[in-house]
Amino acid sequence: MFQFDNSYARLPDRFFASVYPEPVDGPKLLKFNEALAAELGVEADLSDPARLAAVLAGNVVPQGATPLAMAYAGHQFGNFVPQLGDGRAILLGEVVDRAGRRRDIQLKGAGPTPFSRRGDGRAALGPVLREYIISEAFAALGLPATRALAAVATGEQVYRERVEQGAVFVRVAASHVRVGTFQFFAARGDNDGVKTLADYVIDRHYPELKTAENPYAALLEAVAFRQAALIARWLGVGFIHGVMNTDNMTISGETIDFGPCAFLDEYDPMKVFSSIDQQGRYAYRNQPGIGQWNIARLAECLVPLLDDNEEKAVDVANGVLKRFGERFQAEWGDVFRKKIGLFSSKDEDGDLIQALLGAMHEGQADFTLTFRRLADVAEGRDDAFLACFTTDEKAREWLSSWRDRLASEPQSSAERAAAMRAVSPAIIPRNHRVEEAIAAANYGDMSFFENLLQALEYPYEERPEFAEYMTPPKPEERVMRTFCGT
Repeated sequence: MFQFDNSYARLPDRFFASVYPEPVDGPKLLKFNEALAAELGVEADLSDPARLAAVLAGNVVPQGATPLAMAYAGHQFGNFVPQLGDGRAILLGEVVDRAGRRRDIQLKGAGPTPFSRRGDGRAALGPVLREYIISEAFAALGLPATRALAAVATGEQVYRERVEQGAVFVRVAASHVRVGTFQFFAARGDNDGVKTLADYVIDRHYPELKTAENPYAALLEAVAFRQAALIARWLGVGFIHGVMNTDNMTISGETIDFGPCAFLDEYDPMKVFSSIDQQGRYAYRNQPGIGQWNIARLAECLVPLLDDNEEKAVDVANGVLKRFGERFQAEWGDVFRKKIGLFSSKDEDGDLIQALLGAMHEGQADFTLTFRRLADVAEGRDDAFLACFTTDEKAREWLSSWRDRLASEPQSSAERAAAMRAVSPAIIPRNHRVEEAIAAANYGDMSFFENLLQALEYPYEERPEFAEYMTPPKPEERVMRTFCGT
């Protein structure tokens, strides 16, 4: 089924713990991503779903797999934990996909590992389906993220705040190396481990850096710049990760771990959904600053590699952190210029964008619909845009300033509107729709889950049959809190 080539398993023993998945009573395949399987070169026998479910749940370990739990540390809500590791995830192995890219195949919820910290190593159905939905929504939106290969029911119960159905999520990633992976070795004073990991990451993700004058400084900057671009794109679709701990920031630049994540409905820069983020550390507007903070933690790990002179090494690291901020501002400006239909760049564009966001906040405007309907305004239709605001005085003022700005650009209204619709989705995985799908699945009805996935498949198109997925929640449908799957 899988053609494994397991590079991480060839690293020194202290990088991971070898562990096999713990079999479950009644694995049942809930969803298999055939398109992704084809991309990976994975040959699955769909005529035998029971056998496929057994493999994907961990009951049958496929030939060539070297199951392991990765070691890592991490800052969780600002507090350092020197040992975390895969407590409920097991890396089966790696495949090289049809495009020549190395991809991890991981089972999440496959049983306890040496890093489980008294946990059961299992996952509940709801969080598994949430991660499947958001992962594939990200892929359709064109944002870097881990992917969903399968969701499998285990036939067992898990015990959280209440008894829930168990499930396993099969995750695909460019790798599962995190900032926290570097922290694991740095916290132990294991500079050889840090260097071995850095060399591995360069080989796997940044081979072009091998010939750089200072490959490790180049690595730090490359990771920083990927994260700056990623977070800018999160903000562009109104995404709030909810748990931006250093162990949830990948070195590859992919979004990972869709636990208490959510998308904005009405625009509020300080919006928090995660039930465990009680201080608003990871609020929507705080994400760029947290990204920079996380990169600073990576820089601390790499200091011994940046220069033999510690003072010079710190200067190198600080230079990268400064450039992170500059790169983020450039990326954010590029994202939002496109969303408001600008083809050129002017110094005052940042003020114009912020003025719109301010009007949206005051007018409680839906983030996704406001930008989508702004494309209609580009074609001369104002009504649907203005209807997004509970009070539209500032929105009308803003439109006047916006039209003045557009007067300096030669593009036609049709060309501008098409470009805006290509970057502002009509459909996102709205929180109430995700919860609706999960609630139905808990009662054995997967139709809401399947329909939502179909609606999200082409998010930049307005398809009449999925019009209901564009609408914001009614007051009684609003989801105010999201929860971590552990």
